Amino acid sequence: MAMASIAGQVGCLTLFIIFVALFAGLWLDHLFGTKPLFTLILLIGSVPVTLFLMFRVVKAATDRIKPVEEIESPTEE
Repeated sequence: MAMASIAGQVGCLTLFIIFVALFAGLWLDHLFGTKPLFTLILLIGSVPVTLFLMFRVVKAATDRIKPVEEIESPTEE
């Protein structure tokens, strides 16, 4: 269950970053009159940012997961 929540967080974070880059690029292109320039730059630039944040989120989440301790049954001698 924990892995599913981590995957959901990473997926939502990725979509959020891509949409922010897309809308910021479209806004800057409209503002300066350059059609695909800023949109392409921001979308391509969002890939390394997304990968870096994805690894940080996954590492932080997996560090919080505690391993299940094995219960040792008493051995009969």
